Amino acid sequence: MRTYPTNAAIAATLMFVSNASLAQTTITRGPYLQLSTPDSITIRWRTDSPTDSRVWYRTPDGSTDTSHTEPALTTEHIVTLTDLAPDTPYIYAVGSSAGIIVGDDEDHRFTTAPEPGSTRPVRVWVAGDSGTGQQSAIDVRDSFLANTTDRAADLWLMLGDNAYVIGSDYDHQIKLFDIYPSILRNTVLYPSIGNHDAFSSDSPTQTGPYFDIFTLPDQAQAGGIPSGTEAYYSFDFAHVHFVCLDTSETDHTPGSPMLQWLESDLASTAQDWVIAFFHHPPYSDGHDSDMADDLIAVREQIAPVLEAGGVDLVLNGHSHSYERSFLLNGHYGLSETLTPEMVLDPGDGREDGDGAYIKPNPGIVPNSGTVYAVAGNAGQLTGLKLEHPVMTASRFELGSMILDISANRLDARSINDQGAINDHFTIIKTSPCAIDLNNDGDTDFFDLAQFLQTQPDWNNDTSFDFFDINAYLTEFVEGCP
Repeated sequence: MRTYPTNAAIAATLMFVSNASLAQTTITRGPYLQLSTPDSITIRWRTDSPTDSRVWYRTPDGSTDTSHTEPALTTEHIVTLTDLAPDTPYIYAVGSSAGIIVGDDEDHRFTTAPEPGSTRPVRVWVAGDSGTGQQSAIDVRDSFLANTTDRAADLWLMLGDNAYVIGSDYDHQIKLFDIYPSILRNTVLYPSIGNHDAFSSDSPTQTGPYFDIFTLPDQAQAGGIPSGTEAYYSFDFAHVHFVCLDTSETDHTPGSPMLQWLESDLASTAQDWVIAFFHHPPYSDGHDSDMADDLIAVREQIAPVLEAGGVDLVLNGHSHSYERSFLLNGHYGLSETLTPEMVLDPGDGREDGDGAYIKPNPGIVPNSGTVYAVAGNAGQLTGLKLEHPVMTASRFELGSMILDISANRLDARSINDQGAINDHFTIIKTSPCAIDLNNDGDTDFFDLAQFLQTQPDWNNDTSFDFFDINAYLTEFVEGCP
């Protein structure tokens, strides 16, 4: 007589097969976080054998506990979670319908983006030319982690040359994913493409490892104007608008699609701050920006658009050094053509030095001054001299940058590979103060001197006399609001 297995036996067999399949599946890349919005996030990972894709996620208090599954069998897992709460932390795990492979612990967590316009503090890690896979990159990584124990970064910006030597899939594995696994699984990464990454990828066709590995907001999924390409894009995070450009492979001559998009994107933002990041710097001595055609082109073609759009801070790599400018506007020629009028504030931008850089508030004001920072020092150092006249701070030191942006102030720190701060500066946006006649953010003897020299009709009675002096001095004593 033939016998048939019981339902319990069948269930046990299926469980055994399921567990065996799960045990045989290994994650070889990730998980890593991409494209965060107030109500969504994309989580990616790679496995050594095809499975379906499942992400479990829950809030720390347990009020949300659910999962999402993509049924297609694949080794390249891309799962976008939707209907999330804004600015909310979640703990997650990844695997397949067979079960969790990794996660469901404090080492696997993400926080959704705040609503656009929110003025809650934002922390950003900036690393350029980090893709060496060497001990130098590890030291810079560890220095960053040691300097953010008080508060983790919300975002990670990469400034290109993310995976030397040719940006292959293998280069990305051993020089990105194997070096920064803990940061990648907890911090949303937004990269820009560098010339070394472009050896294996093609921007016009959006093909190659760079475009296969990253999921980027080409359709303005996170704010801004759709670019239609992952080679360049923009996004909002709280009250900051970020713009990523491609200076390695995309045409940026006047009237080109990228520059037309850039002008429209900058004109459309209602955020309080704008930060642009891309690979090639307009000003540098690490690569001589008076001699290198690609840097000259950026300065002549892109910098005017950025400044006219009111960009506050521009972040670049390419030069394996750290260089940081004064508050600039209008310098698009060779270094010898720099004039005092192009340096809106010749100070060091430090509150404990010459004073913070002051810009108008609220919002974005065209040609109100831009700080340029070259931070291609996260993986190696090269170059002979650092003497560019627009720079107030230059260092041949390994390191990265940490930006803290809250309400009307931006604080930037350059952290070397030993954890020390080797440069810092502050930009403050404040409403105009009538008695601050030289617009340096302070009311002092220089304002009094300018008042007496220009003799303005302060009380609007069509003449300059004692009553104007008395009215100005009264306001001067009271100080700026």
